[in-house]
Amino acid sequence: MPKILIIDDEKAIRQTLKEILGYEKYAVEEAKDGEEGLNLLLKNEYDVVLCDIKMPKLDGIEVLERAKNEGVAAQFIMISAHGTIDTAVEATKKGAYDFIQKPPDLNRLLLTIKNAIENKSLANETKVLKQKFGRAFEIIGESEAICHVKEMIARVAPTDAKVLITGPNGSGKELVARQLHRYSRRSSQSFIEVNCAAIPSELIESELFGHEKGSFTSAIKNRTGKFEQADGGTLFLDEIGDMSLSAQAKVLRALQERKITKVGGEKEIEVDVRVIAATNKNLQKEIETGNFREDLYHRLAVVIIQVPSLGERTDDLNLLIQKFLGDIAIEYGSRPKLIDNEAVAYLKSQKWTGNIRELRNVIERLHIMSLQTITLDDAEKYAAK
Repeated sequence: MPKILIIDDEKAIRQTLKEILGYEKYAVEEAKDGEEGLNLLLKNEYDVVLCDIKMPKLDGIEVLERAKNEGVAAQFIMISAHGTIDTAVEATKKGAYDFIQKPPDLNRLLLTIKNAIENKSLANETKVLKQKFGRAFEIIGESEAICHVKEMIARVAPTDAKVLITGPNGSGKELVARQLHRYSRRSSQSFIEVNCAAIPSELIESELFGHEKGSFTSAIKNRTGKFEQADGGTLFLDEIGDMSLSAQAKVLRALQERKITKVGGEKEIEVDVRVIAATNKNLQKEIETGNFREDLYHRLAVVIIQVPSLGERTDDLNLLIQKFLGDIAIEYGSRPKLIDNEAVAYLKSQKWTGNIRELRNVIERLHIMSLQTITLDDAEKYAAK
């Protein structure tokens, strides 16, 4: 049930509004002046505040300003019999949702309250999504190895240099790529990811460069490739060591000339793309065996960032566990679970061949199977290899 606070020095106004809003199934509280209203706002959570402007002790504008400075999320609807356009503008600038003159039109007031509640709900959802996004792509750790990675990102991200990210599966290569994009001048543009290992070799060129209708059997319409989609932004070629040699040749040309040609097409398309590549393979050995082009390697490896395995950064394990416990609690809509020191020590003693990805999966399993505190017994039972 949405909660509404009425702040008004006129008792008759408060009672009338409280009766009307109570009938509309709102939970209503009231304050007789600005000071009392501000105290209630700092102690309790409300969805909407109906606030008079002319009041003793603190006027409505002061209440609004101080509440917003304290981070109060409630939507303010200012009400006054002495309002002017200038007053309404001032209230809006200070964060009010709307301004209504006394005596308020009942239909307009109820509609404004309904819209204000929806606006607050949308703002909360946006805030949660931003938190989830920020947490999801945050690089956690204070070990020497991971600090070196962060330092490399800070230096390279603002440039347009091509980066080759190396490291074992599950170590966080995608996070590094996303951080490079996030702190680049291209951050407002697209970040396009291509998993080269997941696309059949006969389709990878169409995926990267697009195709013209009728260029092959299943090409029933024109397709825009990933290079074109990433124009102005960043193209992340994950697992590039699995790319076919013919596709490698076309990627090399695109990097050299900043132009692509669709499969089955003749027209050259100019693209402005920063390419970041990642692999879990030793590309030097792949070059020796003829599976990877040496000229493409040198194009991609302007800067090489080596992401350490979890075994090389065990000092970060506790921080990672706490992050995952928080993330998973948000996803499940529950309270974050605690984990005792013995359970943490047990997890540290394990060999994490799947690296960060494996650890995250284990923590999710422990969250599901354990009570409020994850114990050594839980870890031994549910984190066993």
